[in-house]
Amino acid sequence: MADKHKSSAGSRSTGFQHFFDRLEIFYLDHARVINSIAIVIVFVVGAYFGYKYLYLAPRNKRAASMIFKAQQYFGEDSLQKALYGDGNNYGFLQVIKRYGDTRVGHLAKYYAGVCYLRMGKFQEAIPYLKSFDPGDKVIQAEDYGLLGDAYMELGQTDKGISYYKKAAYYNPNDLFTPFYLKRAALACEKAGRIQEAISLYQEIKRKYPLSAEGRDIDKYLARLGVVQD
Repeated sequence: MADKHKSSAGSRSTGFQHFFDRLEIFYLDHARVINSIAIVIVFVVGAYFGYKYLYLAPRNKRAASMIFKAQQYFGEDSLQKALYGDGNNYGFLQVIKRYGDTRVGHLAKYYAGVCYLRMGKFQEAIPYLKSFDPGDKVIQAEDYGLLGDAYMELGQTDKGISYYKKAAYYNPNDLFTPFYLKRAALACEKAGRIQEAISLYQEIKRKYPLSAEGRDIDKYLARLGVVQD
């Protein structure tokens, strides 16, 4: 029995040795290619972490110090100063120009878009809202909603409806989804897309009956001739 066990262990040992011998032969036959691939992988990984921690992180820190005063002006509704600065402190546009590739730079794009919207400069708001990359589902939904507002103000109703729907469905939840579905429905009414408006109102009633929009949605359906039982 012991001899049988030793024979089995020896067989496994021989098998492992054979495997490593074949592996060594394969490496020797393809050493140049394998080494080249390894060097590329090390370079790419090193470049990624170098870019992220040695380049982007310090830039993001500097951008954060630059944007502080602009955020204060934004909170005070001093939109001109928030956008362009005050001569001593930077505005959002200067932060974007210097640090637009950072996380703080993207936040500045969002602020700039909102500033232009509040100033009634809807066309100027759009490129900043479109280039904004939040990395956050809630803020992304709000961004789509703001783009919907901008296009509606410009009379581009179809685009407005499209962005309201994007805002509603991007991250479905009980707060934002019914809010933007209702905005999309109202825009559909304005565009004469009545059946689509009815469908959106009914979706609110069916899926979000306890939301602020859902509680009085029957009156919007009724004015379009849909009487609920």
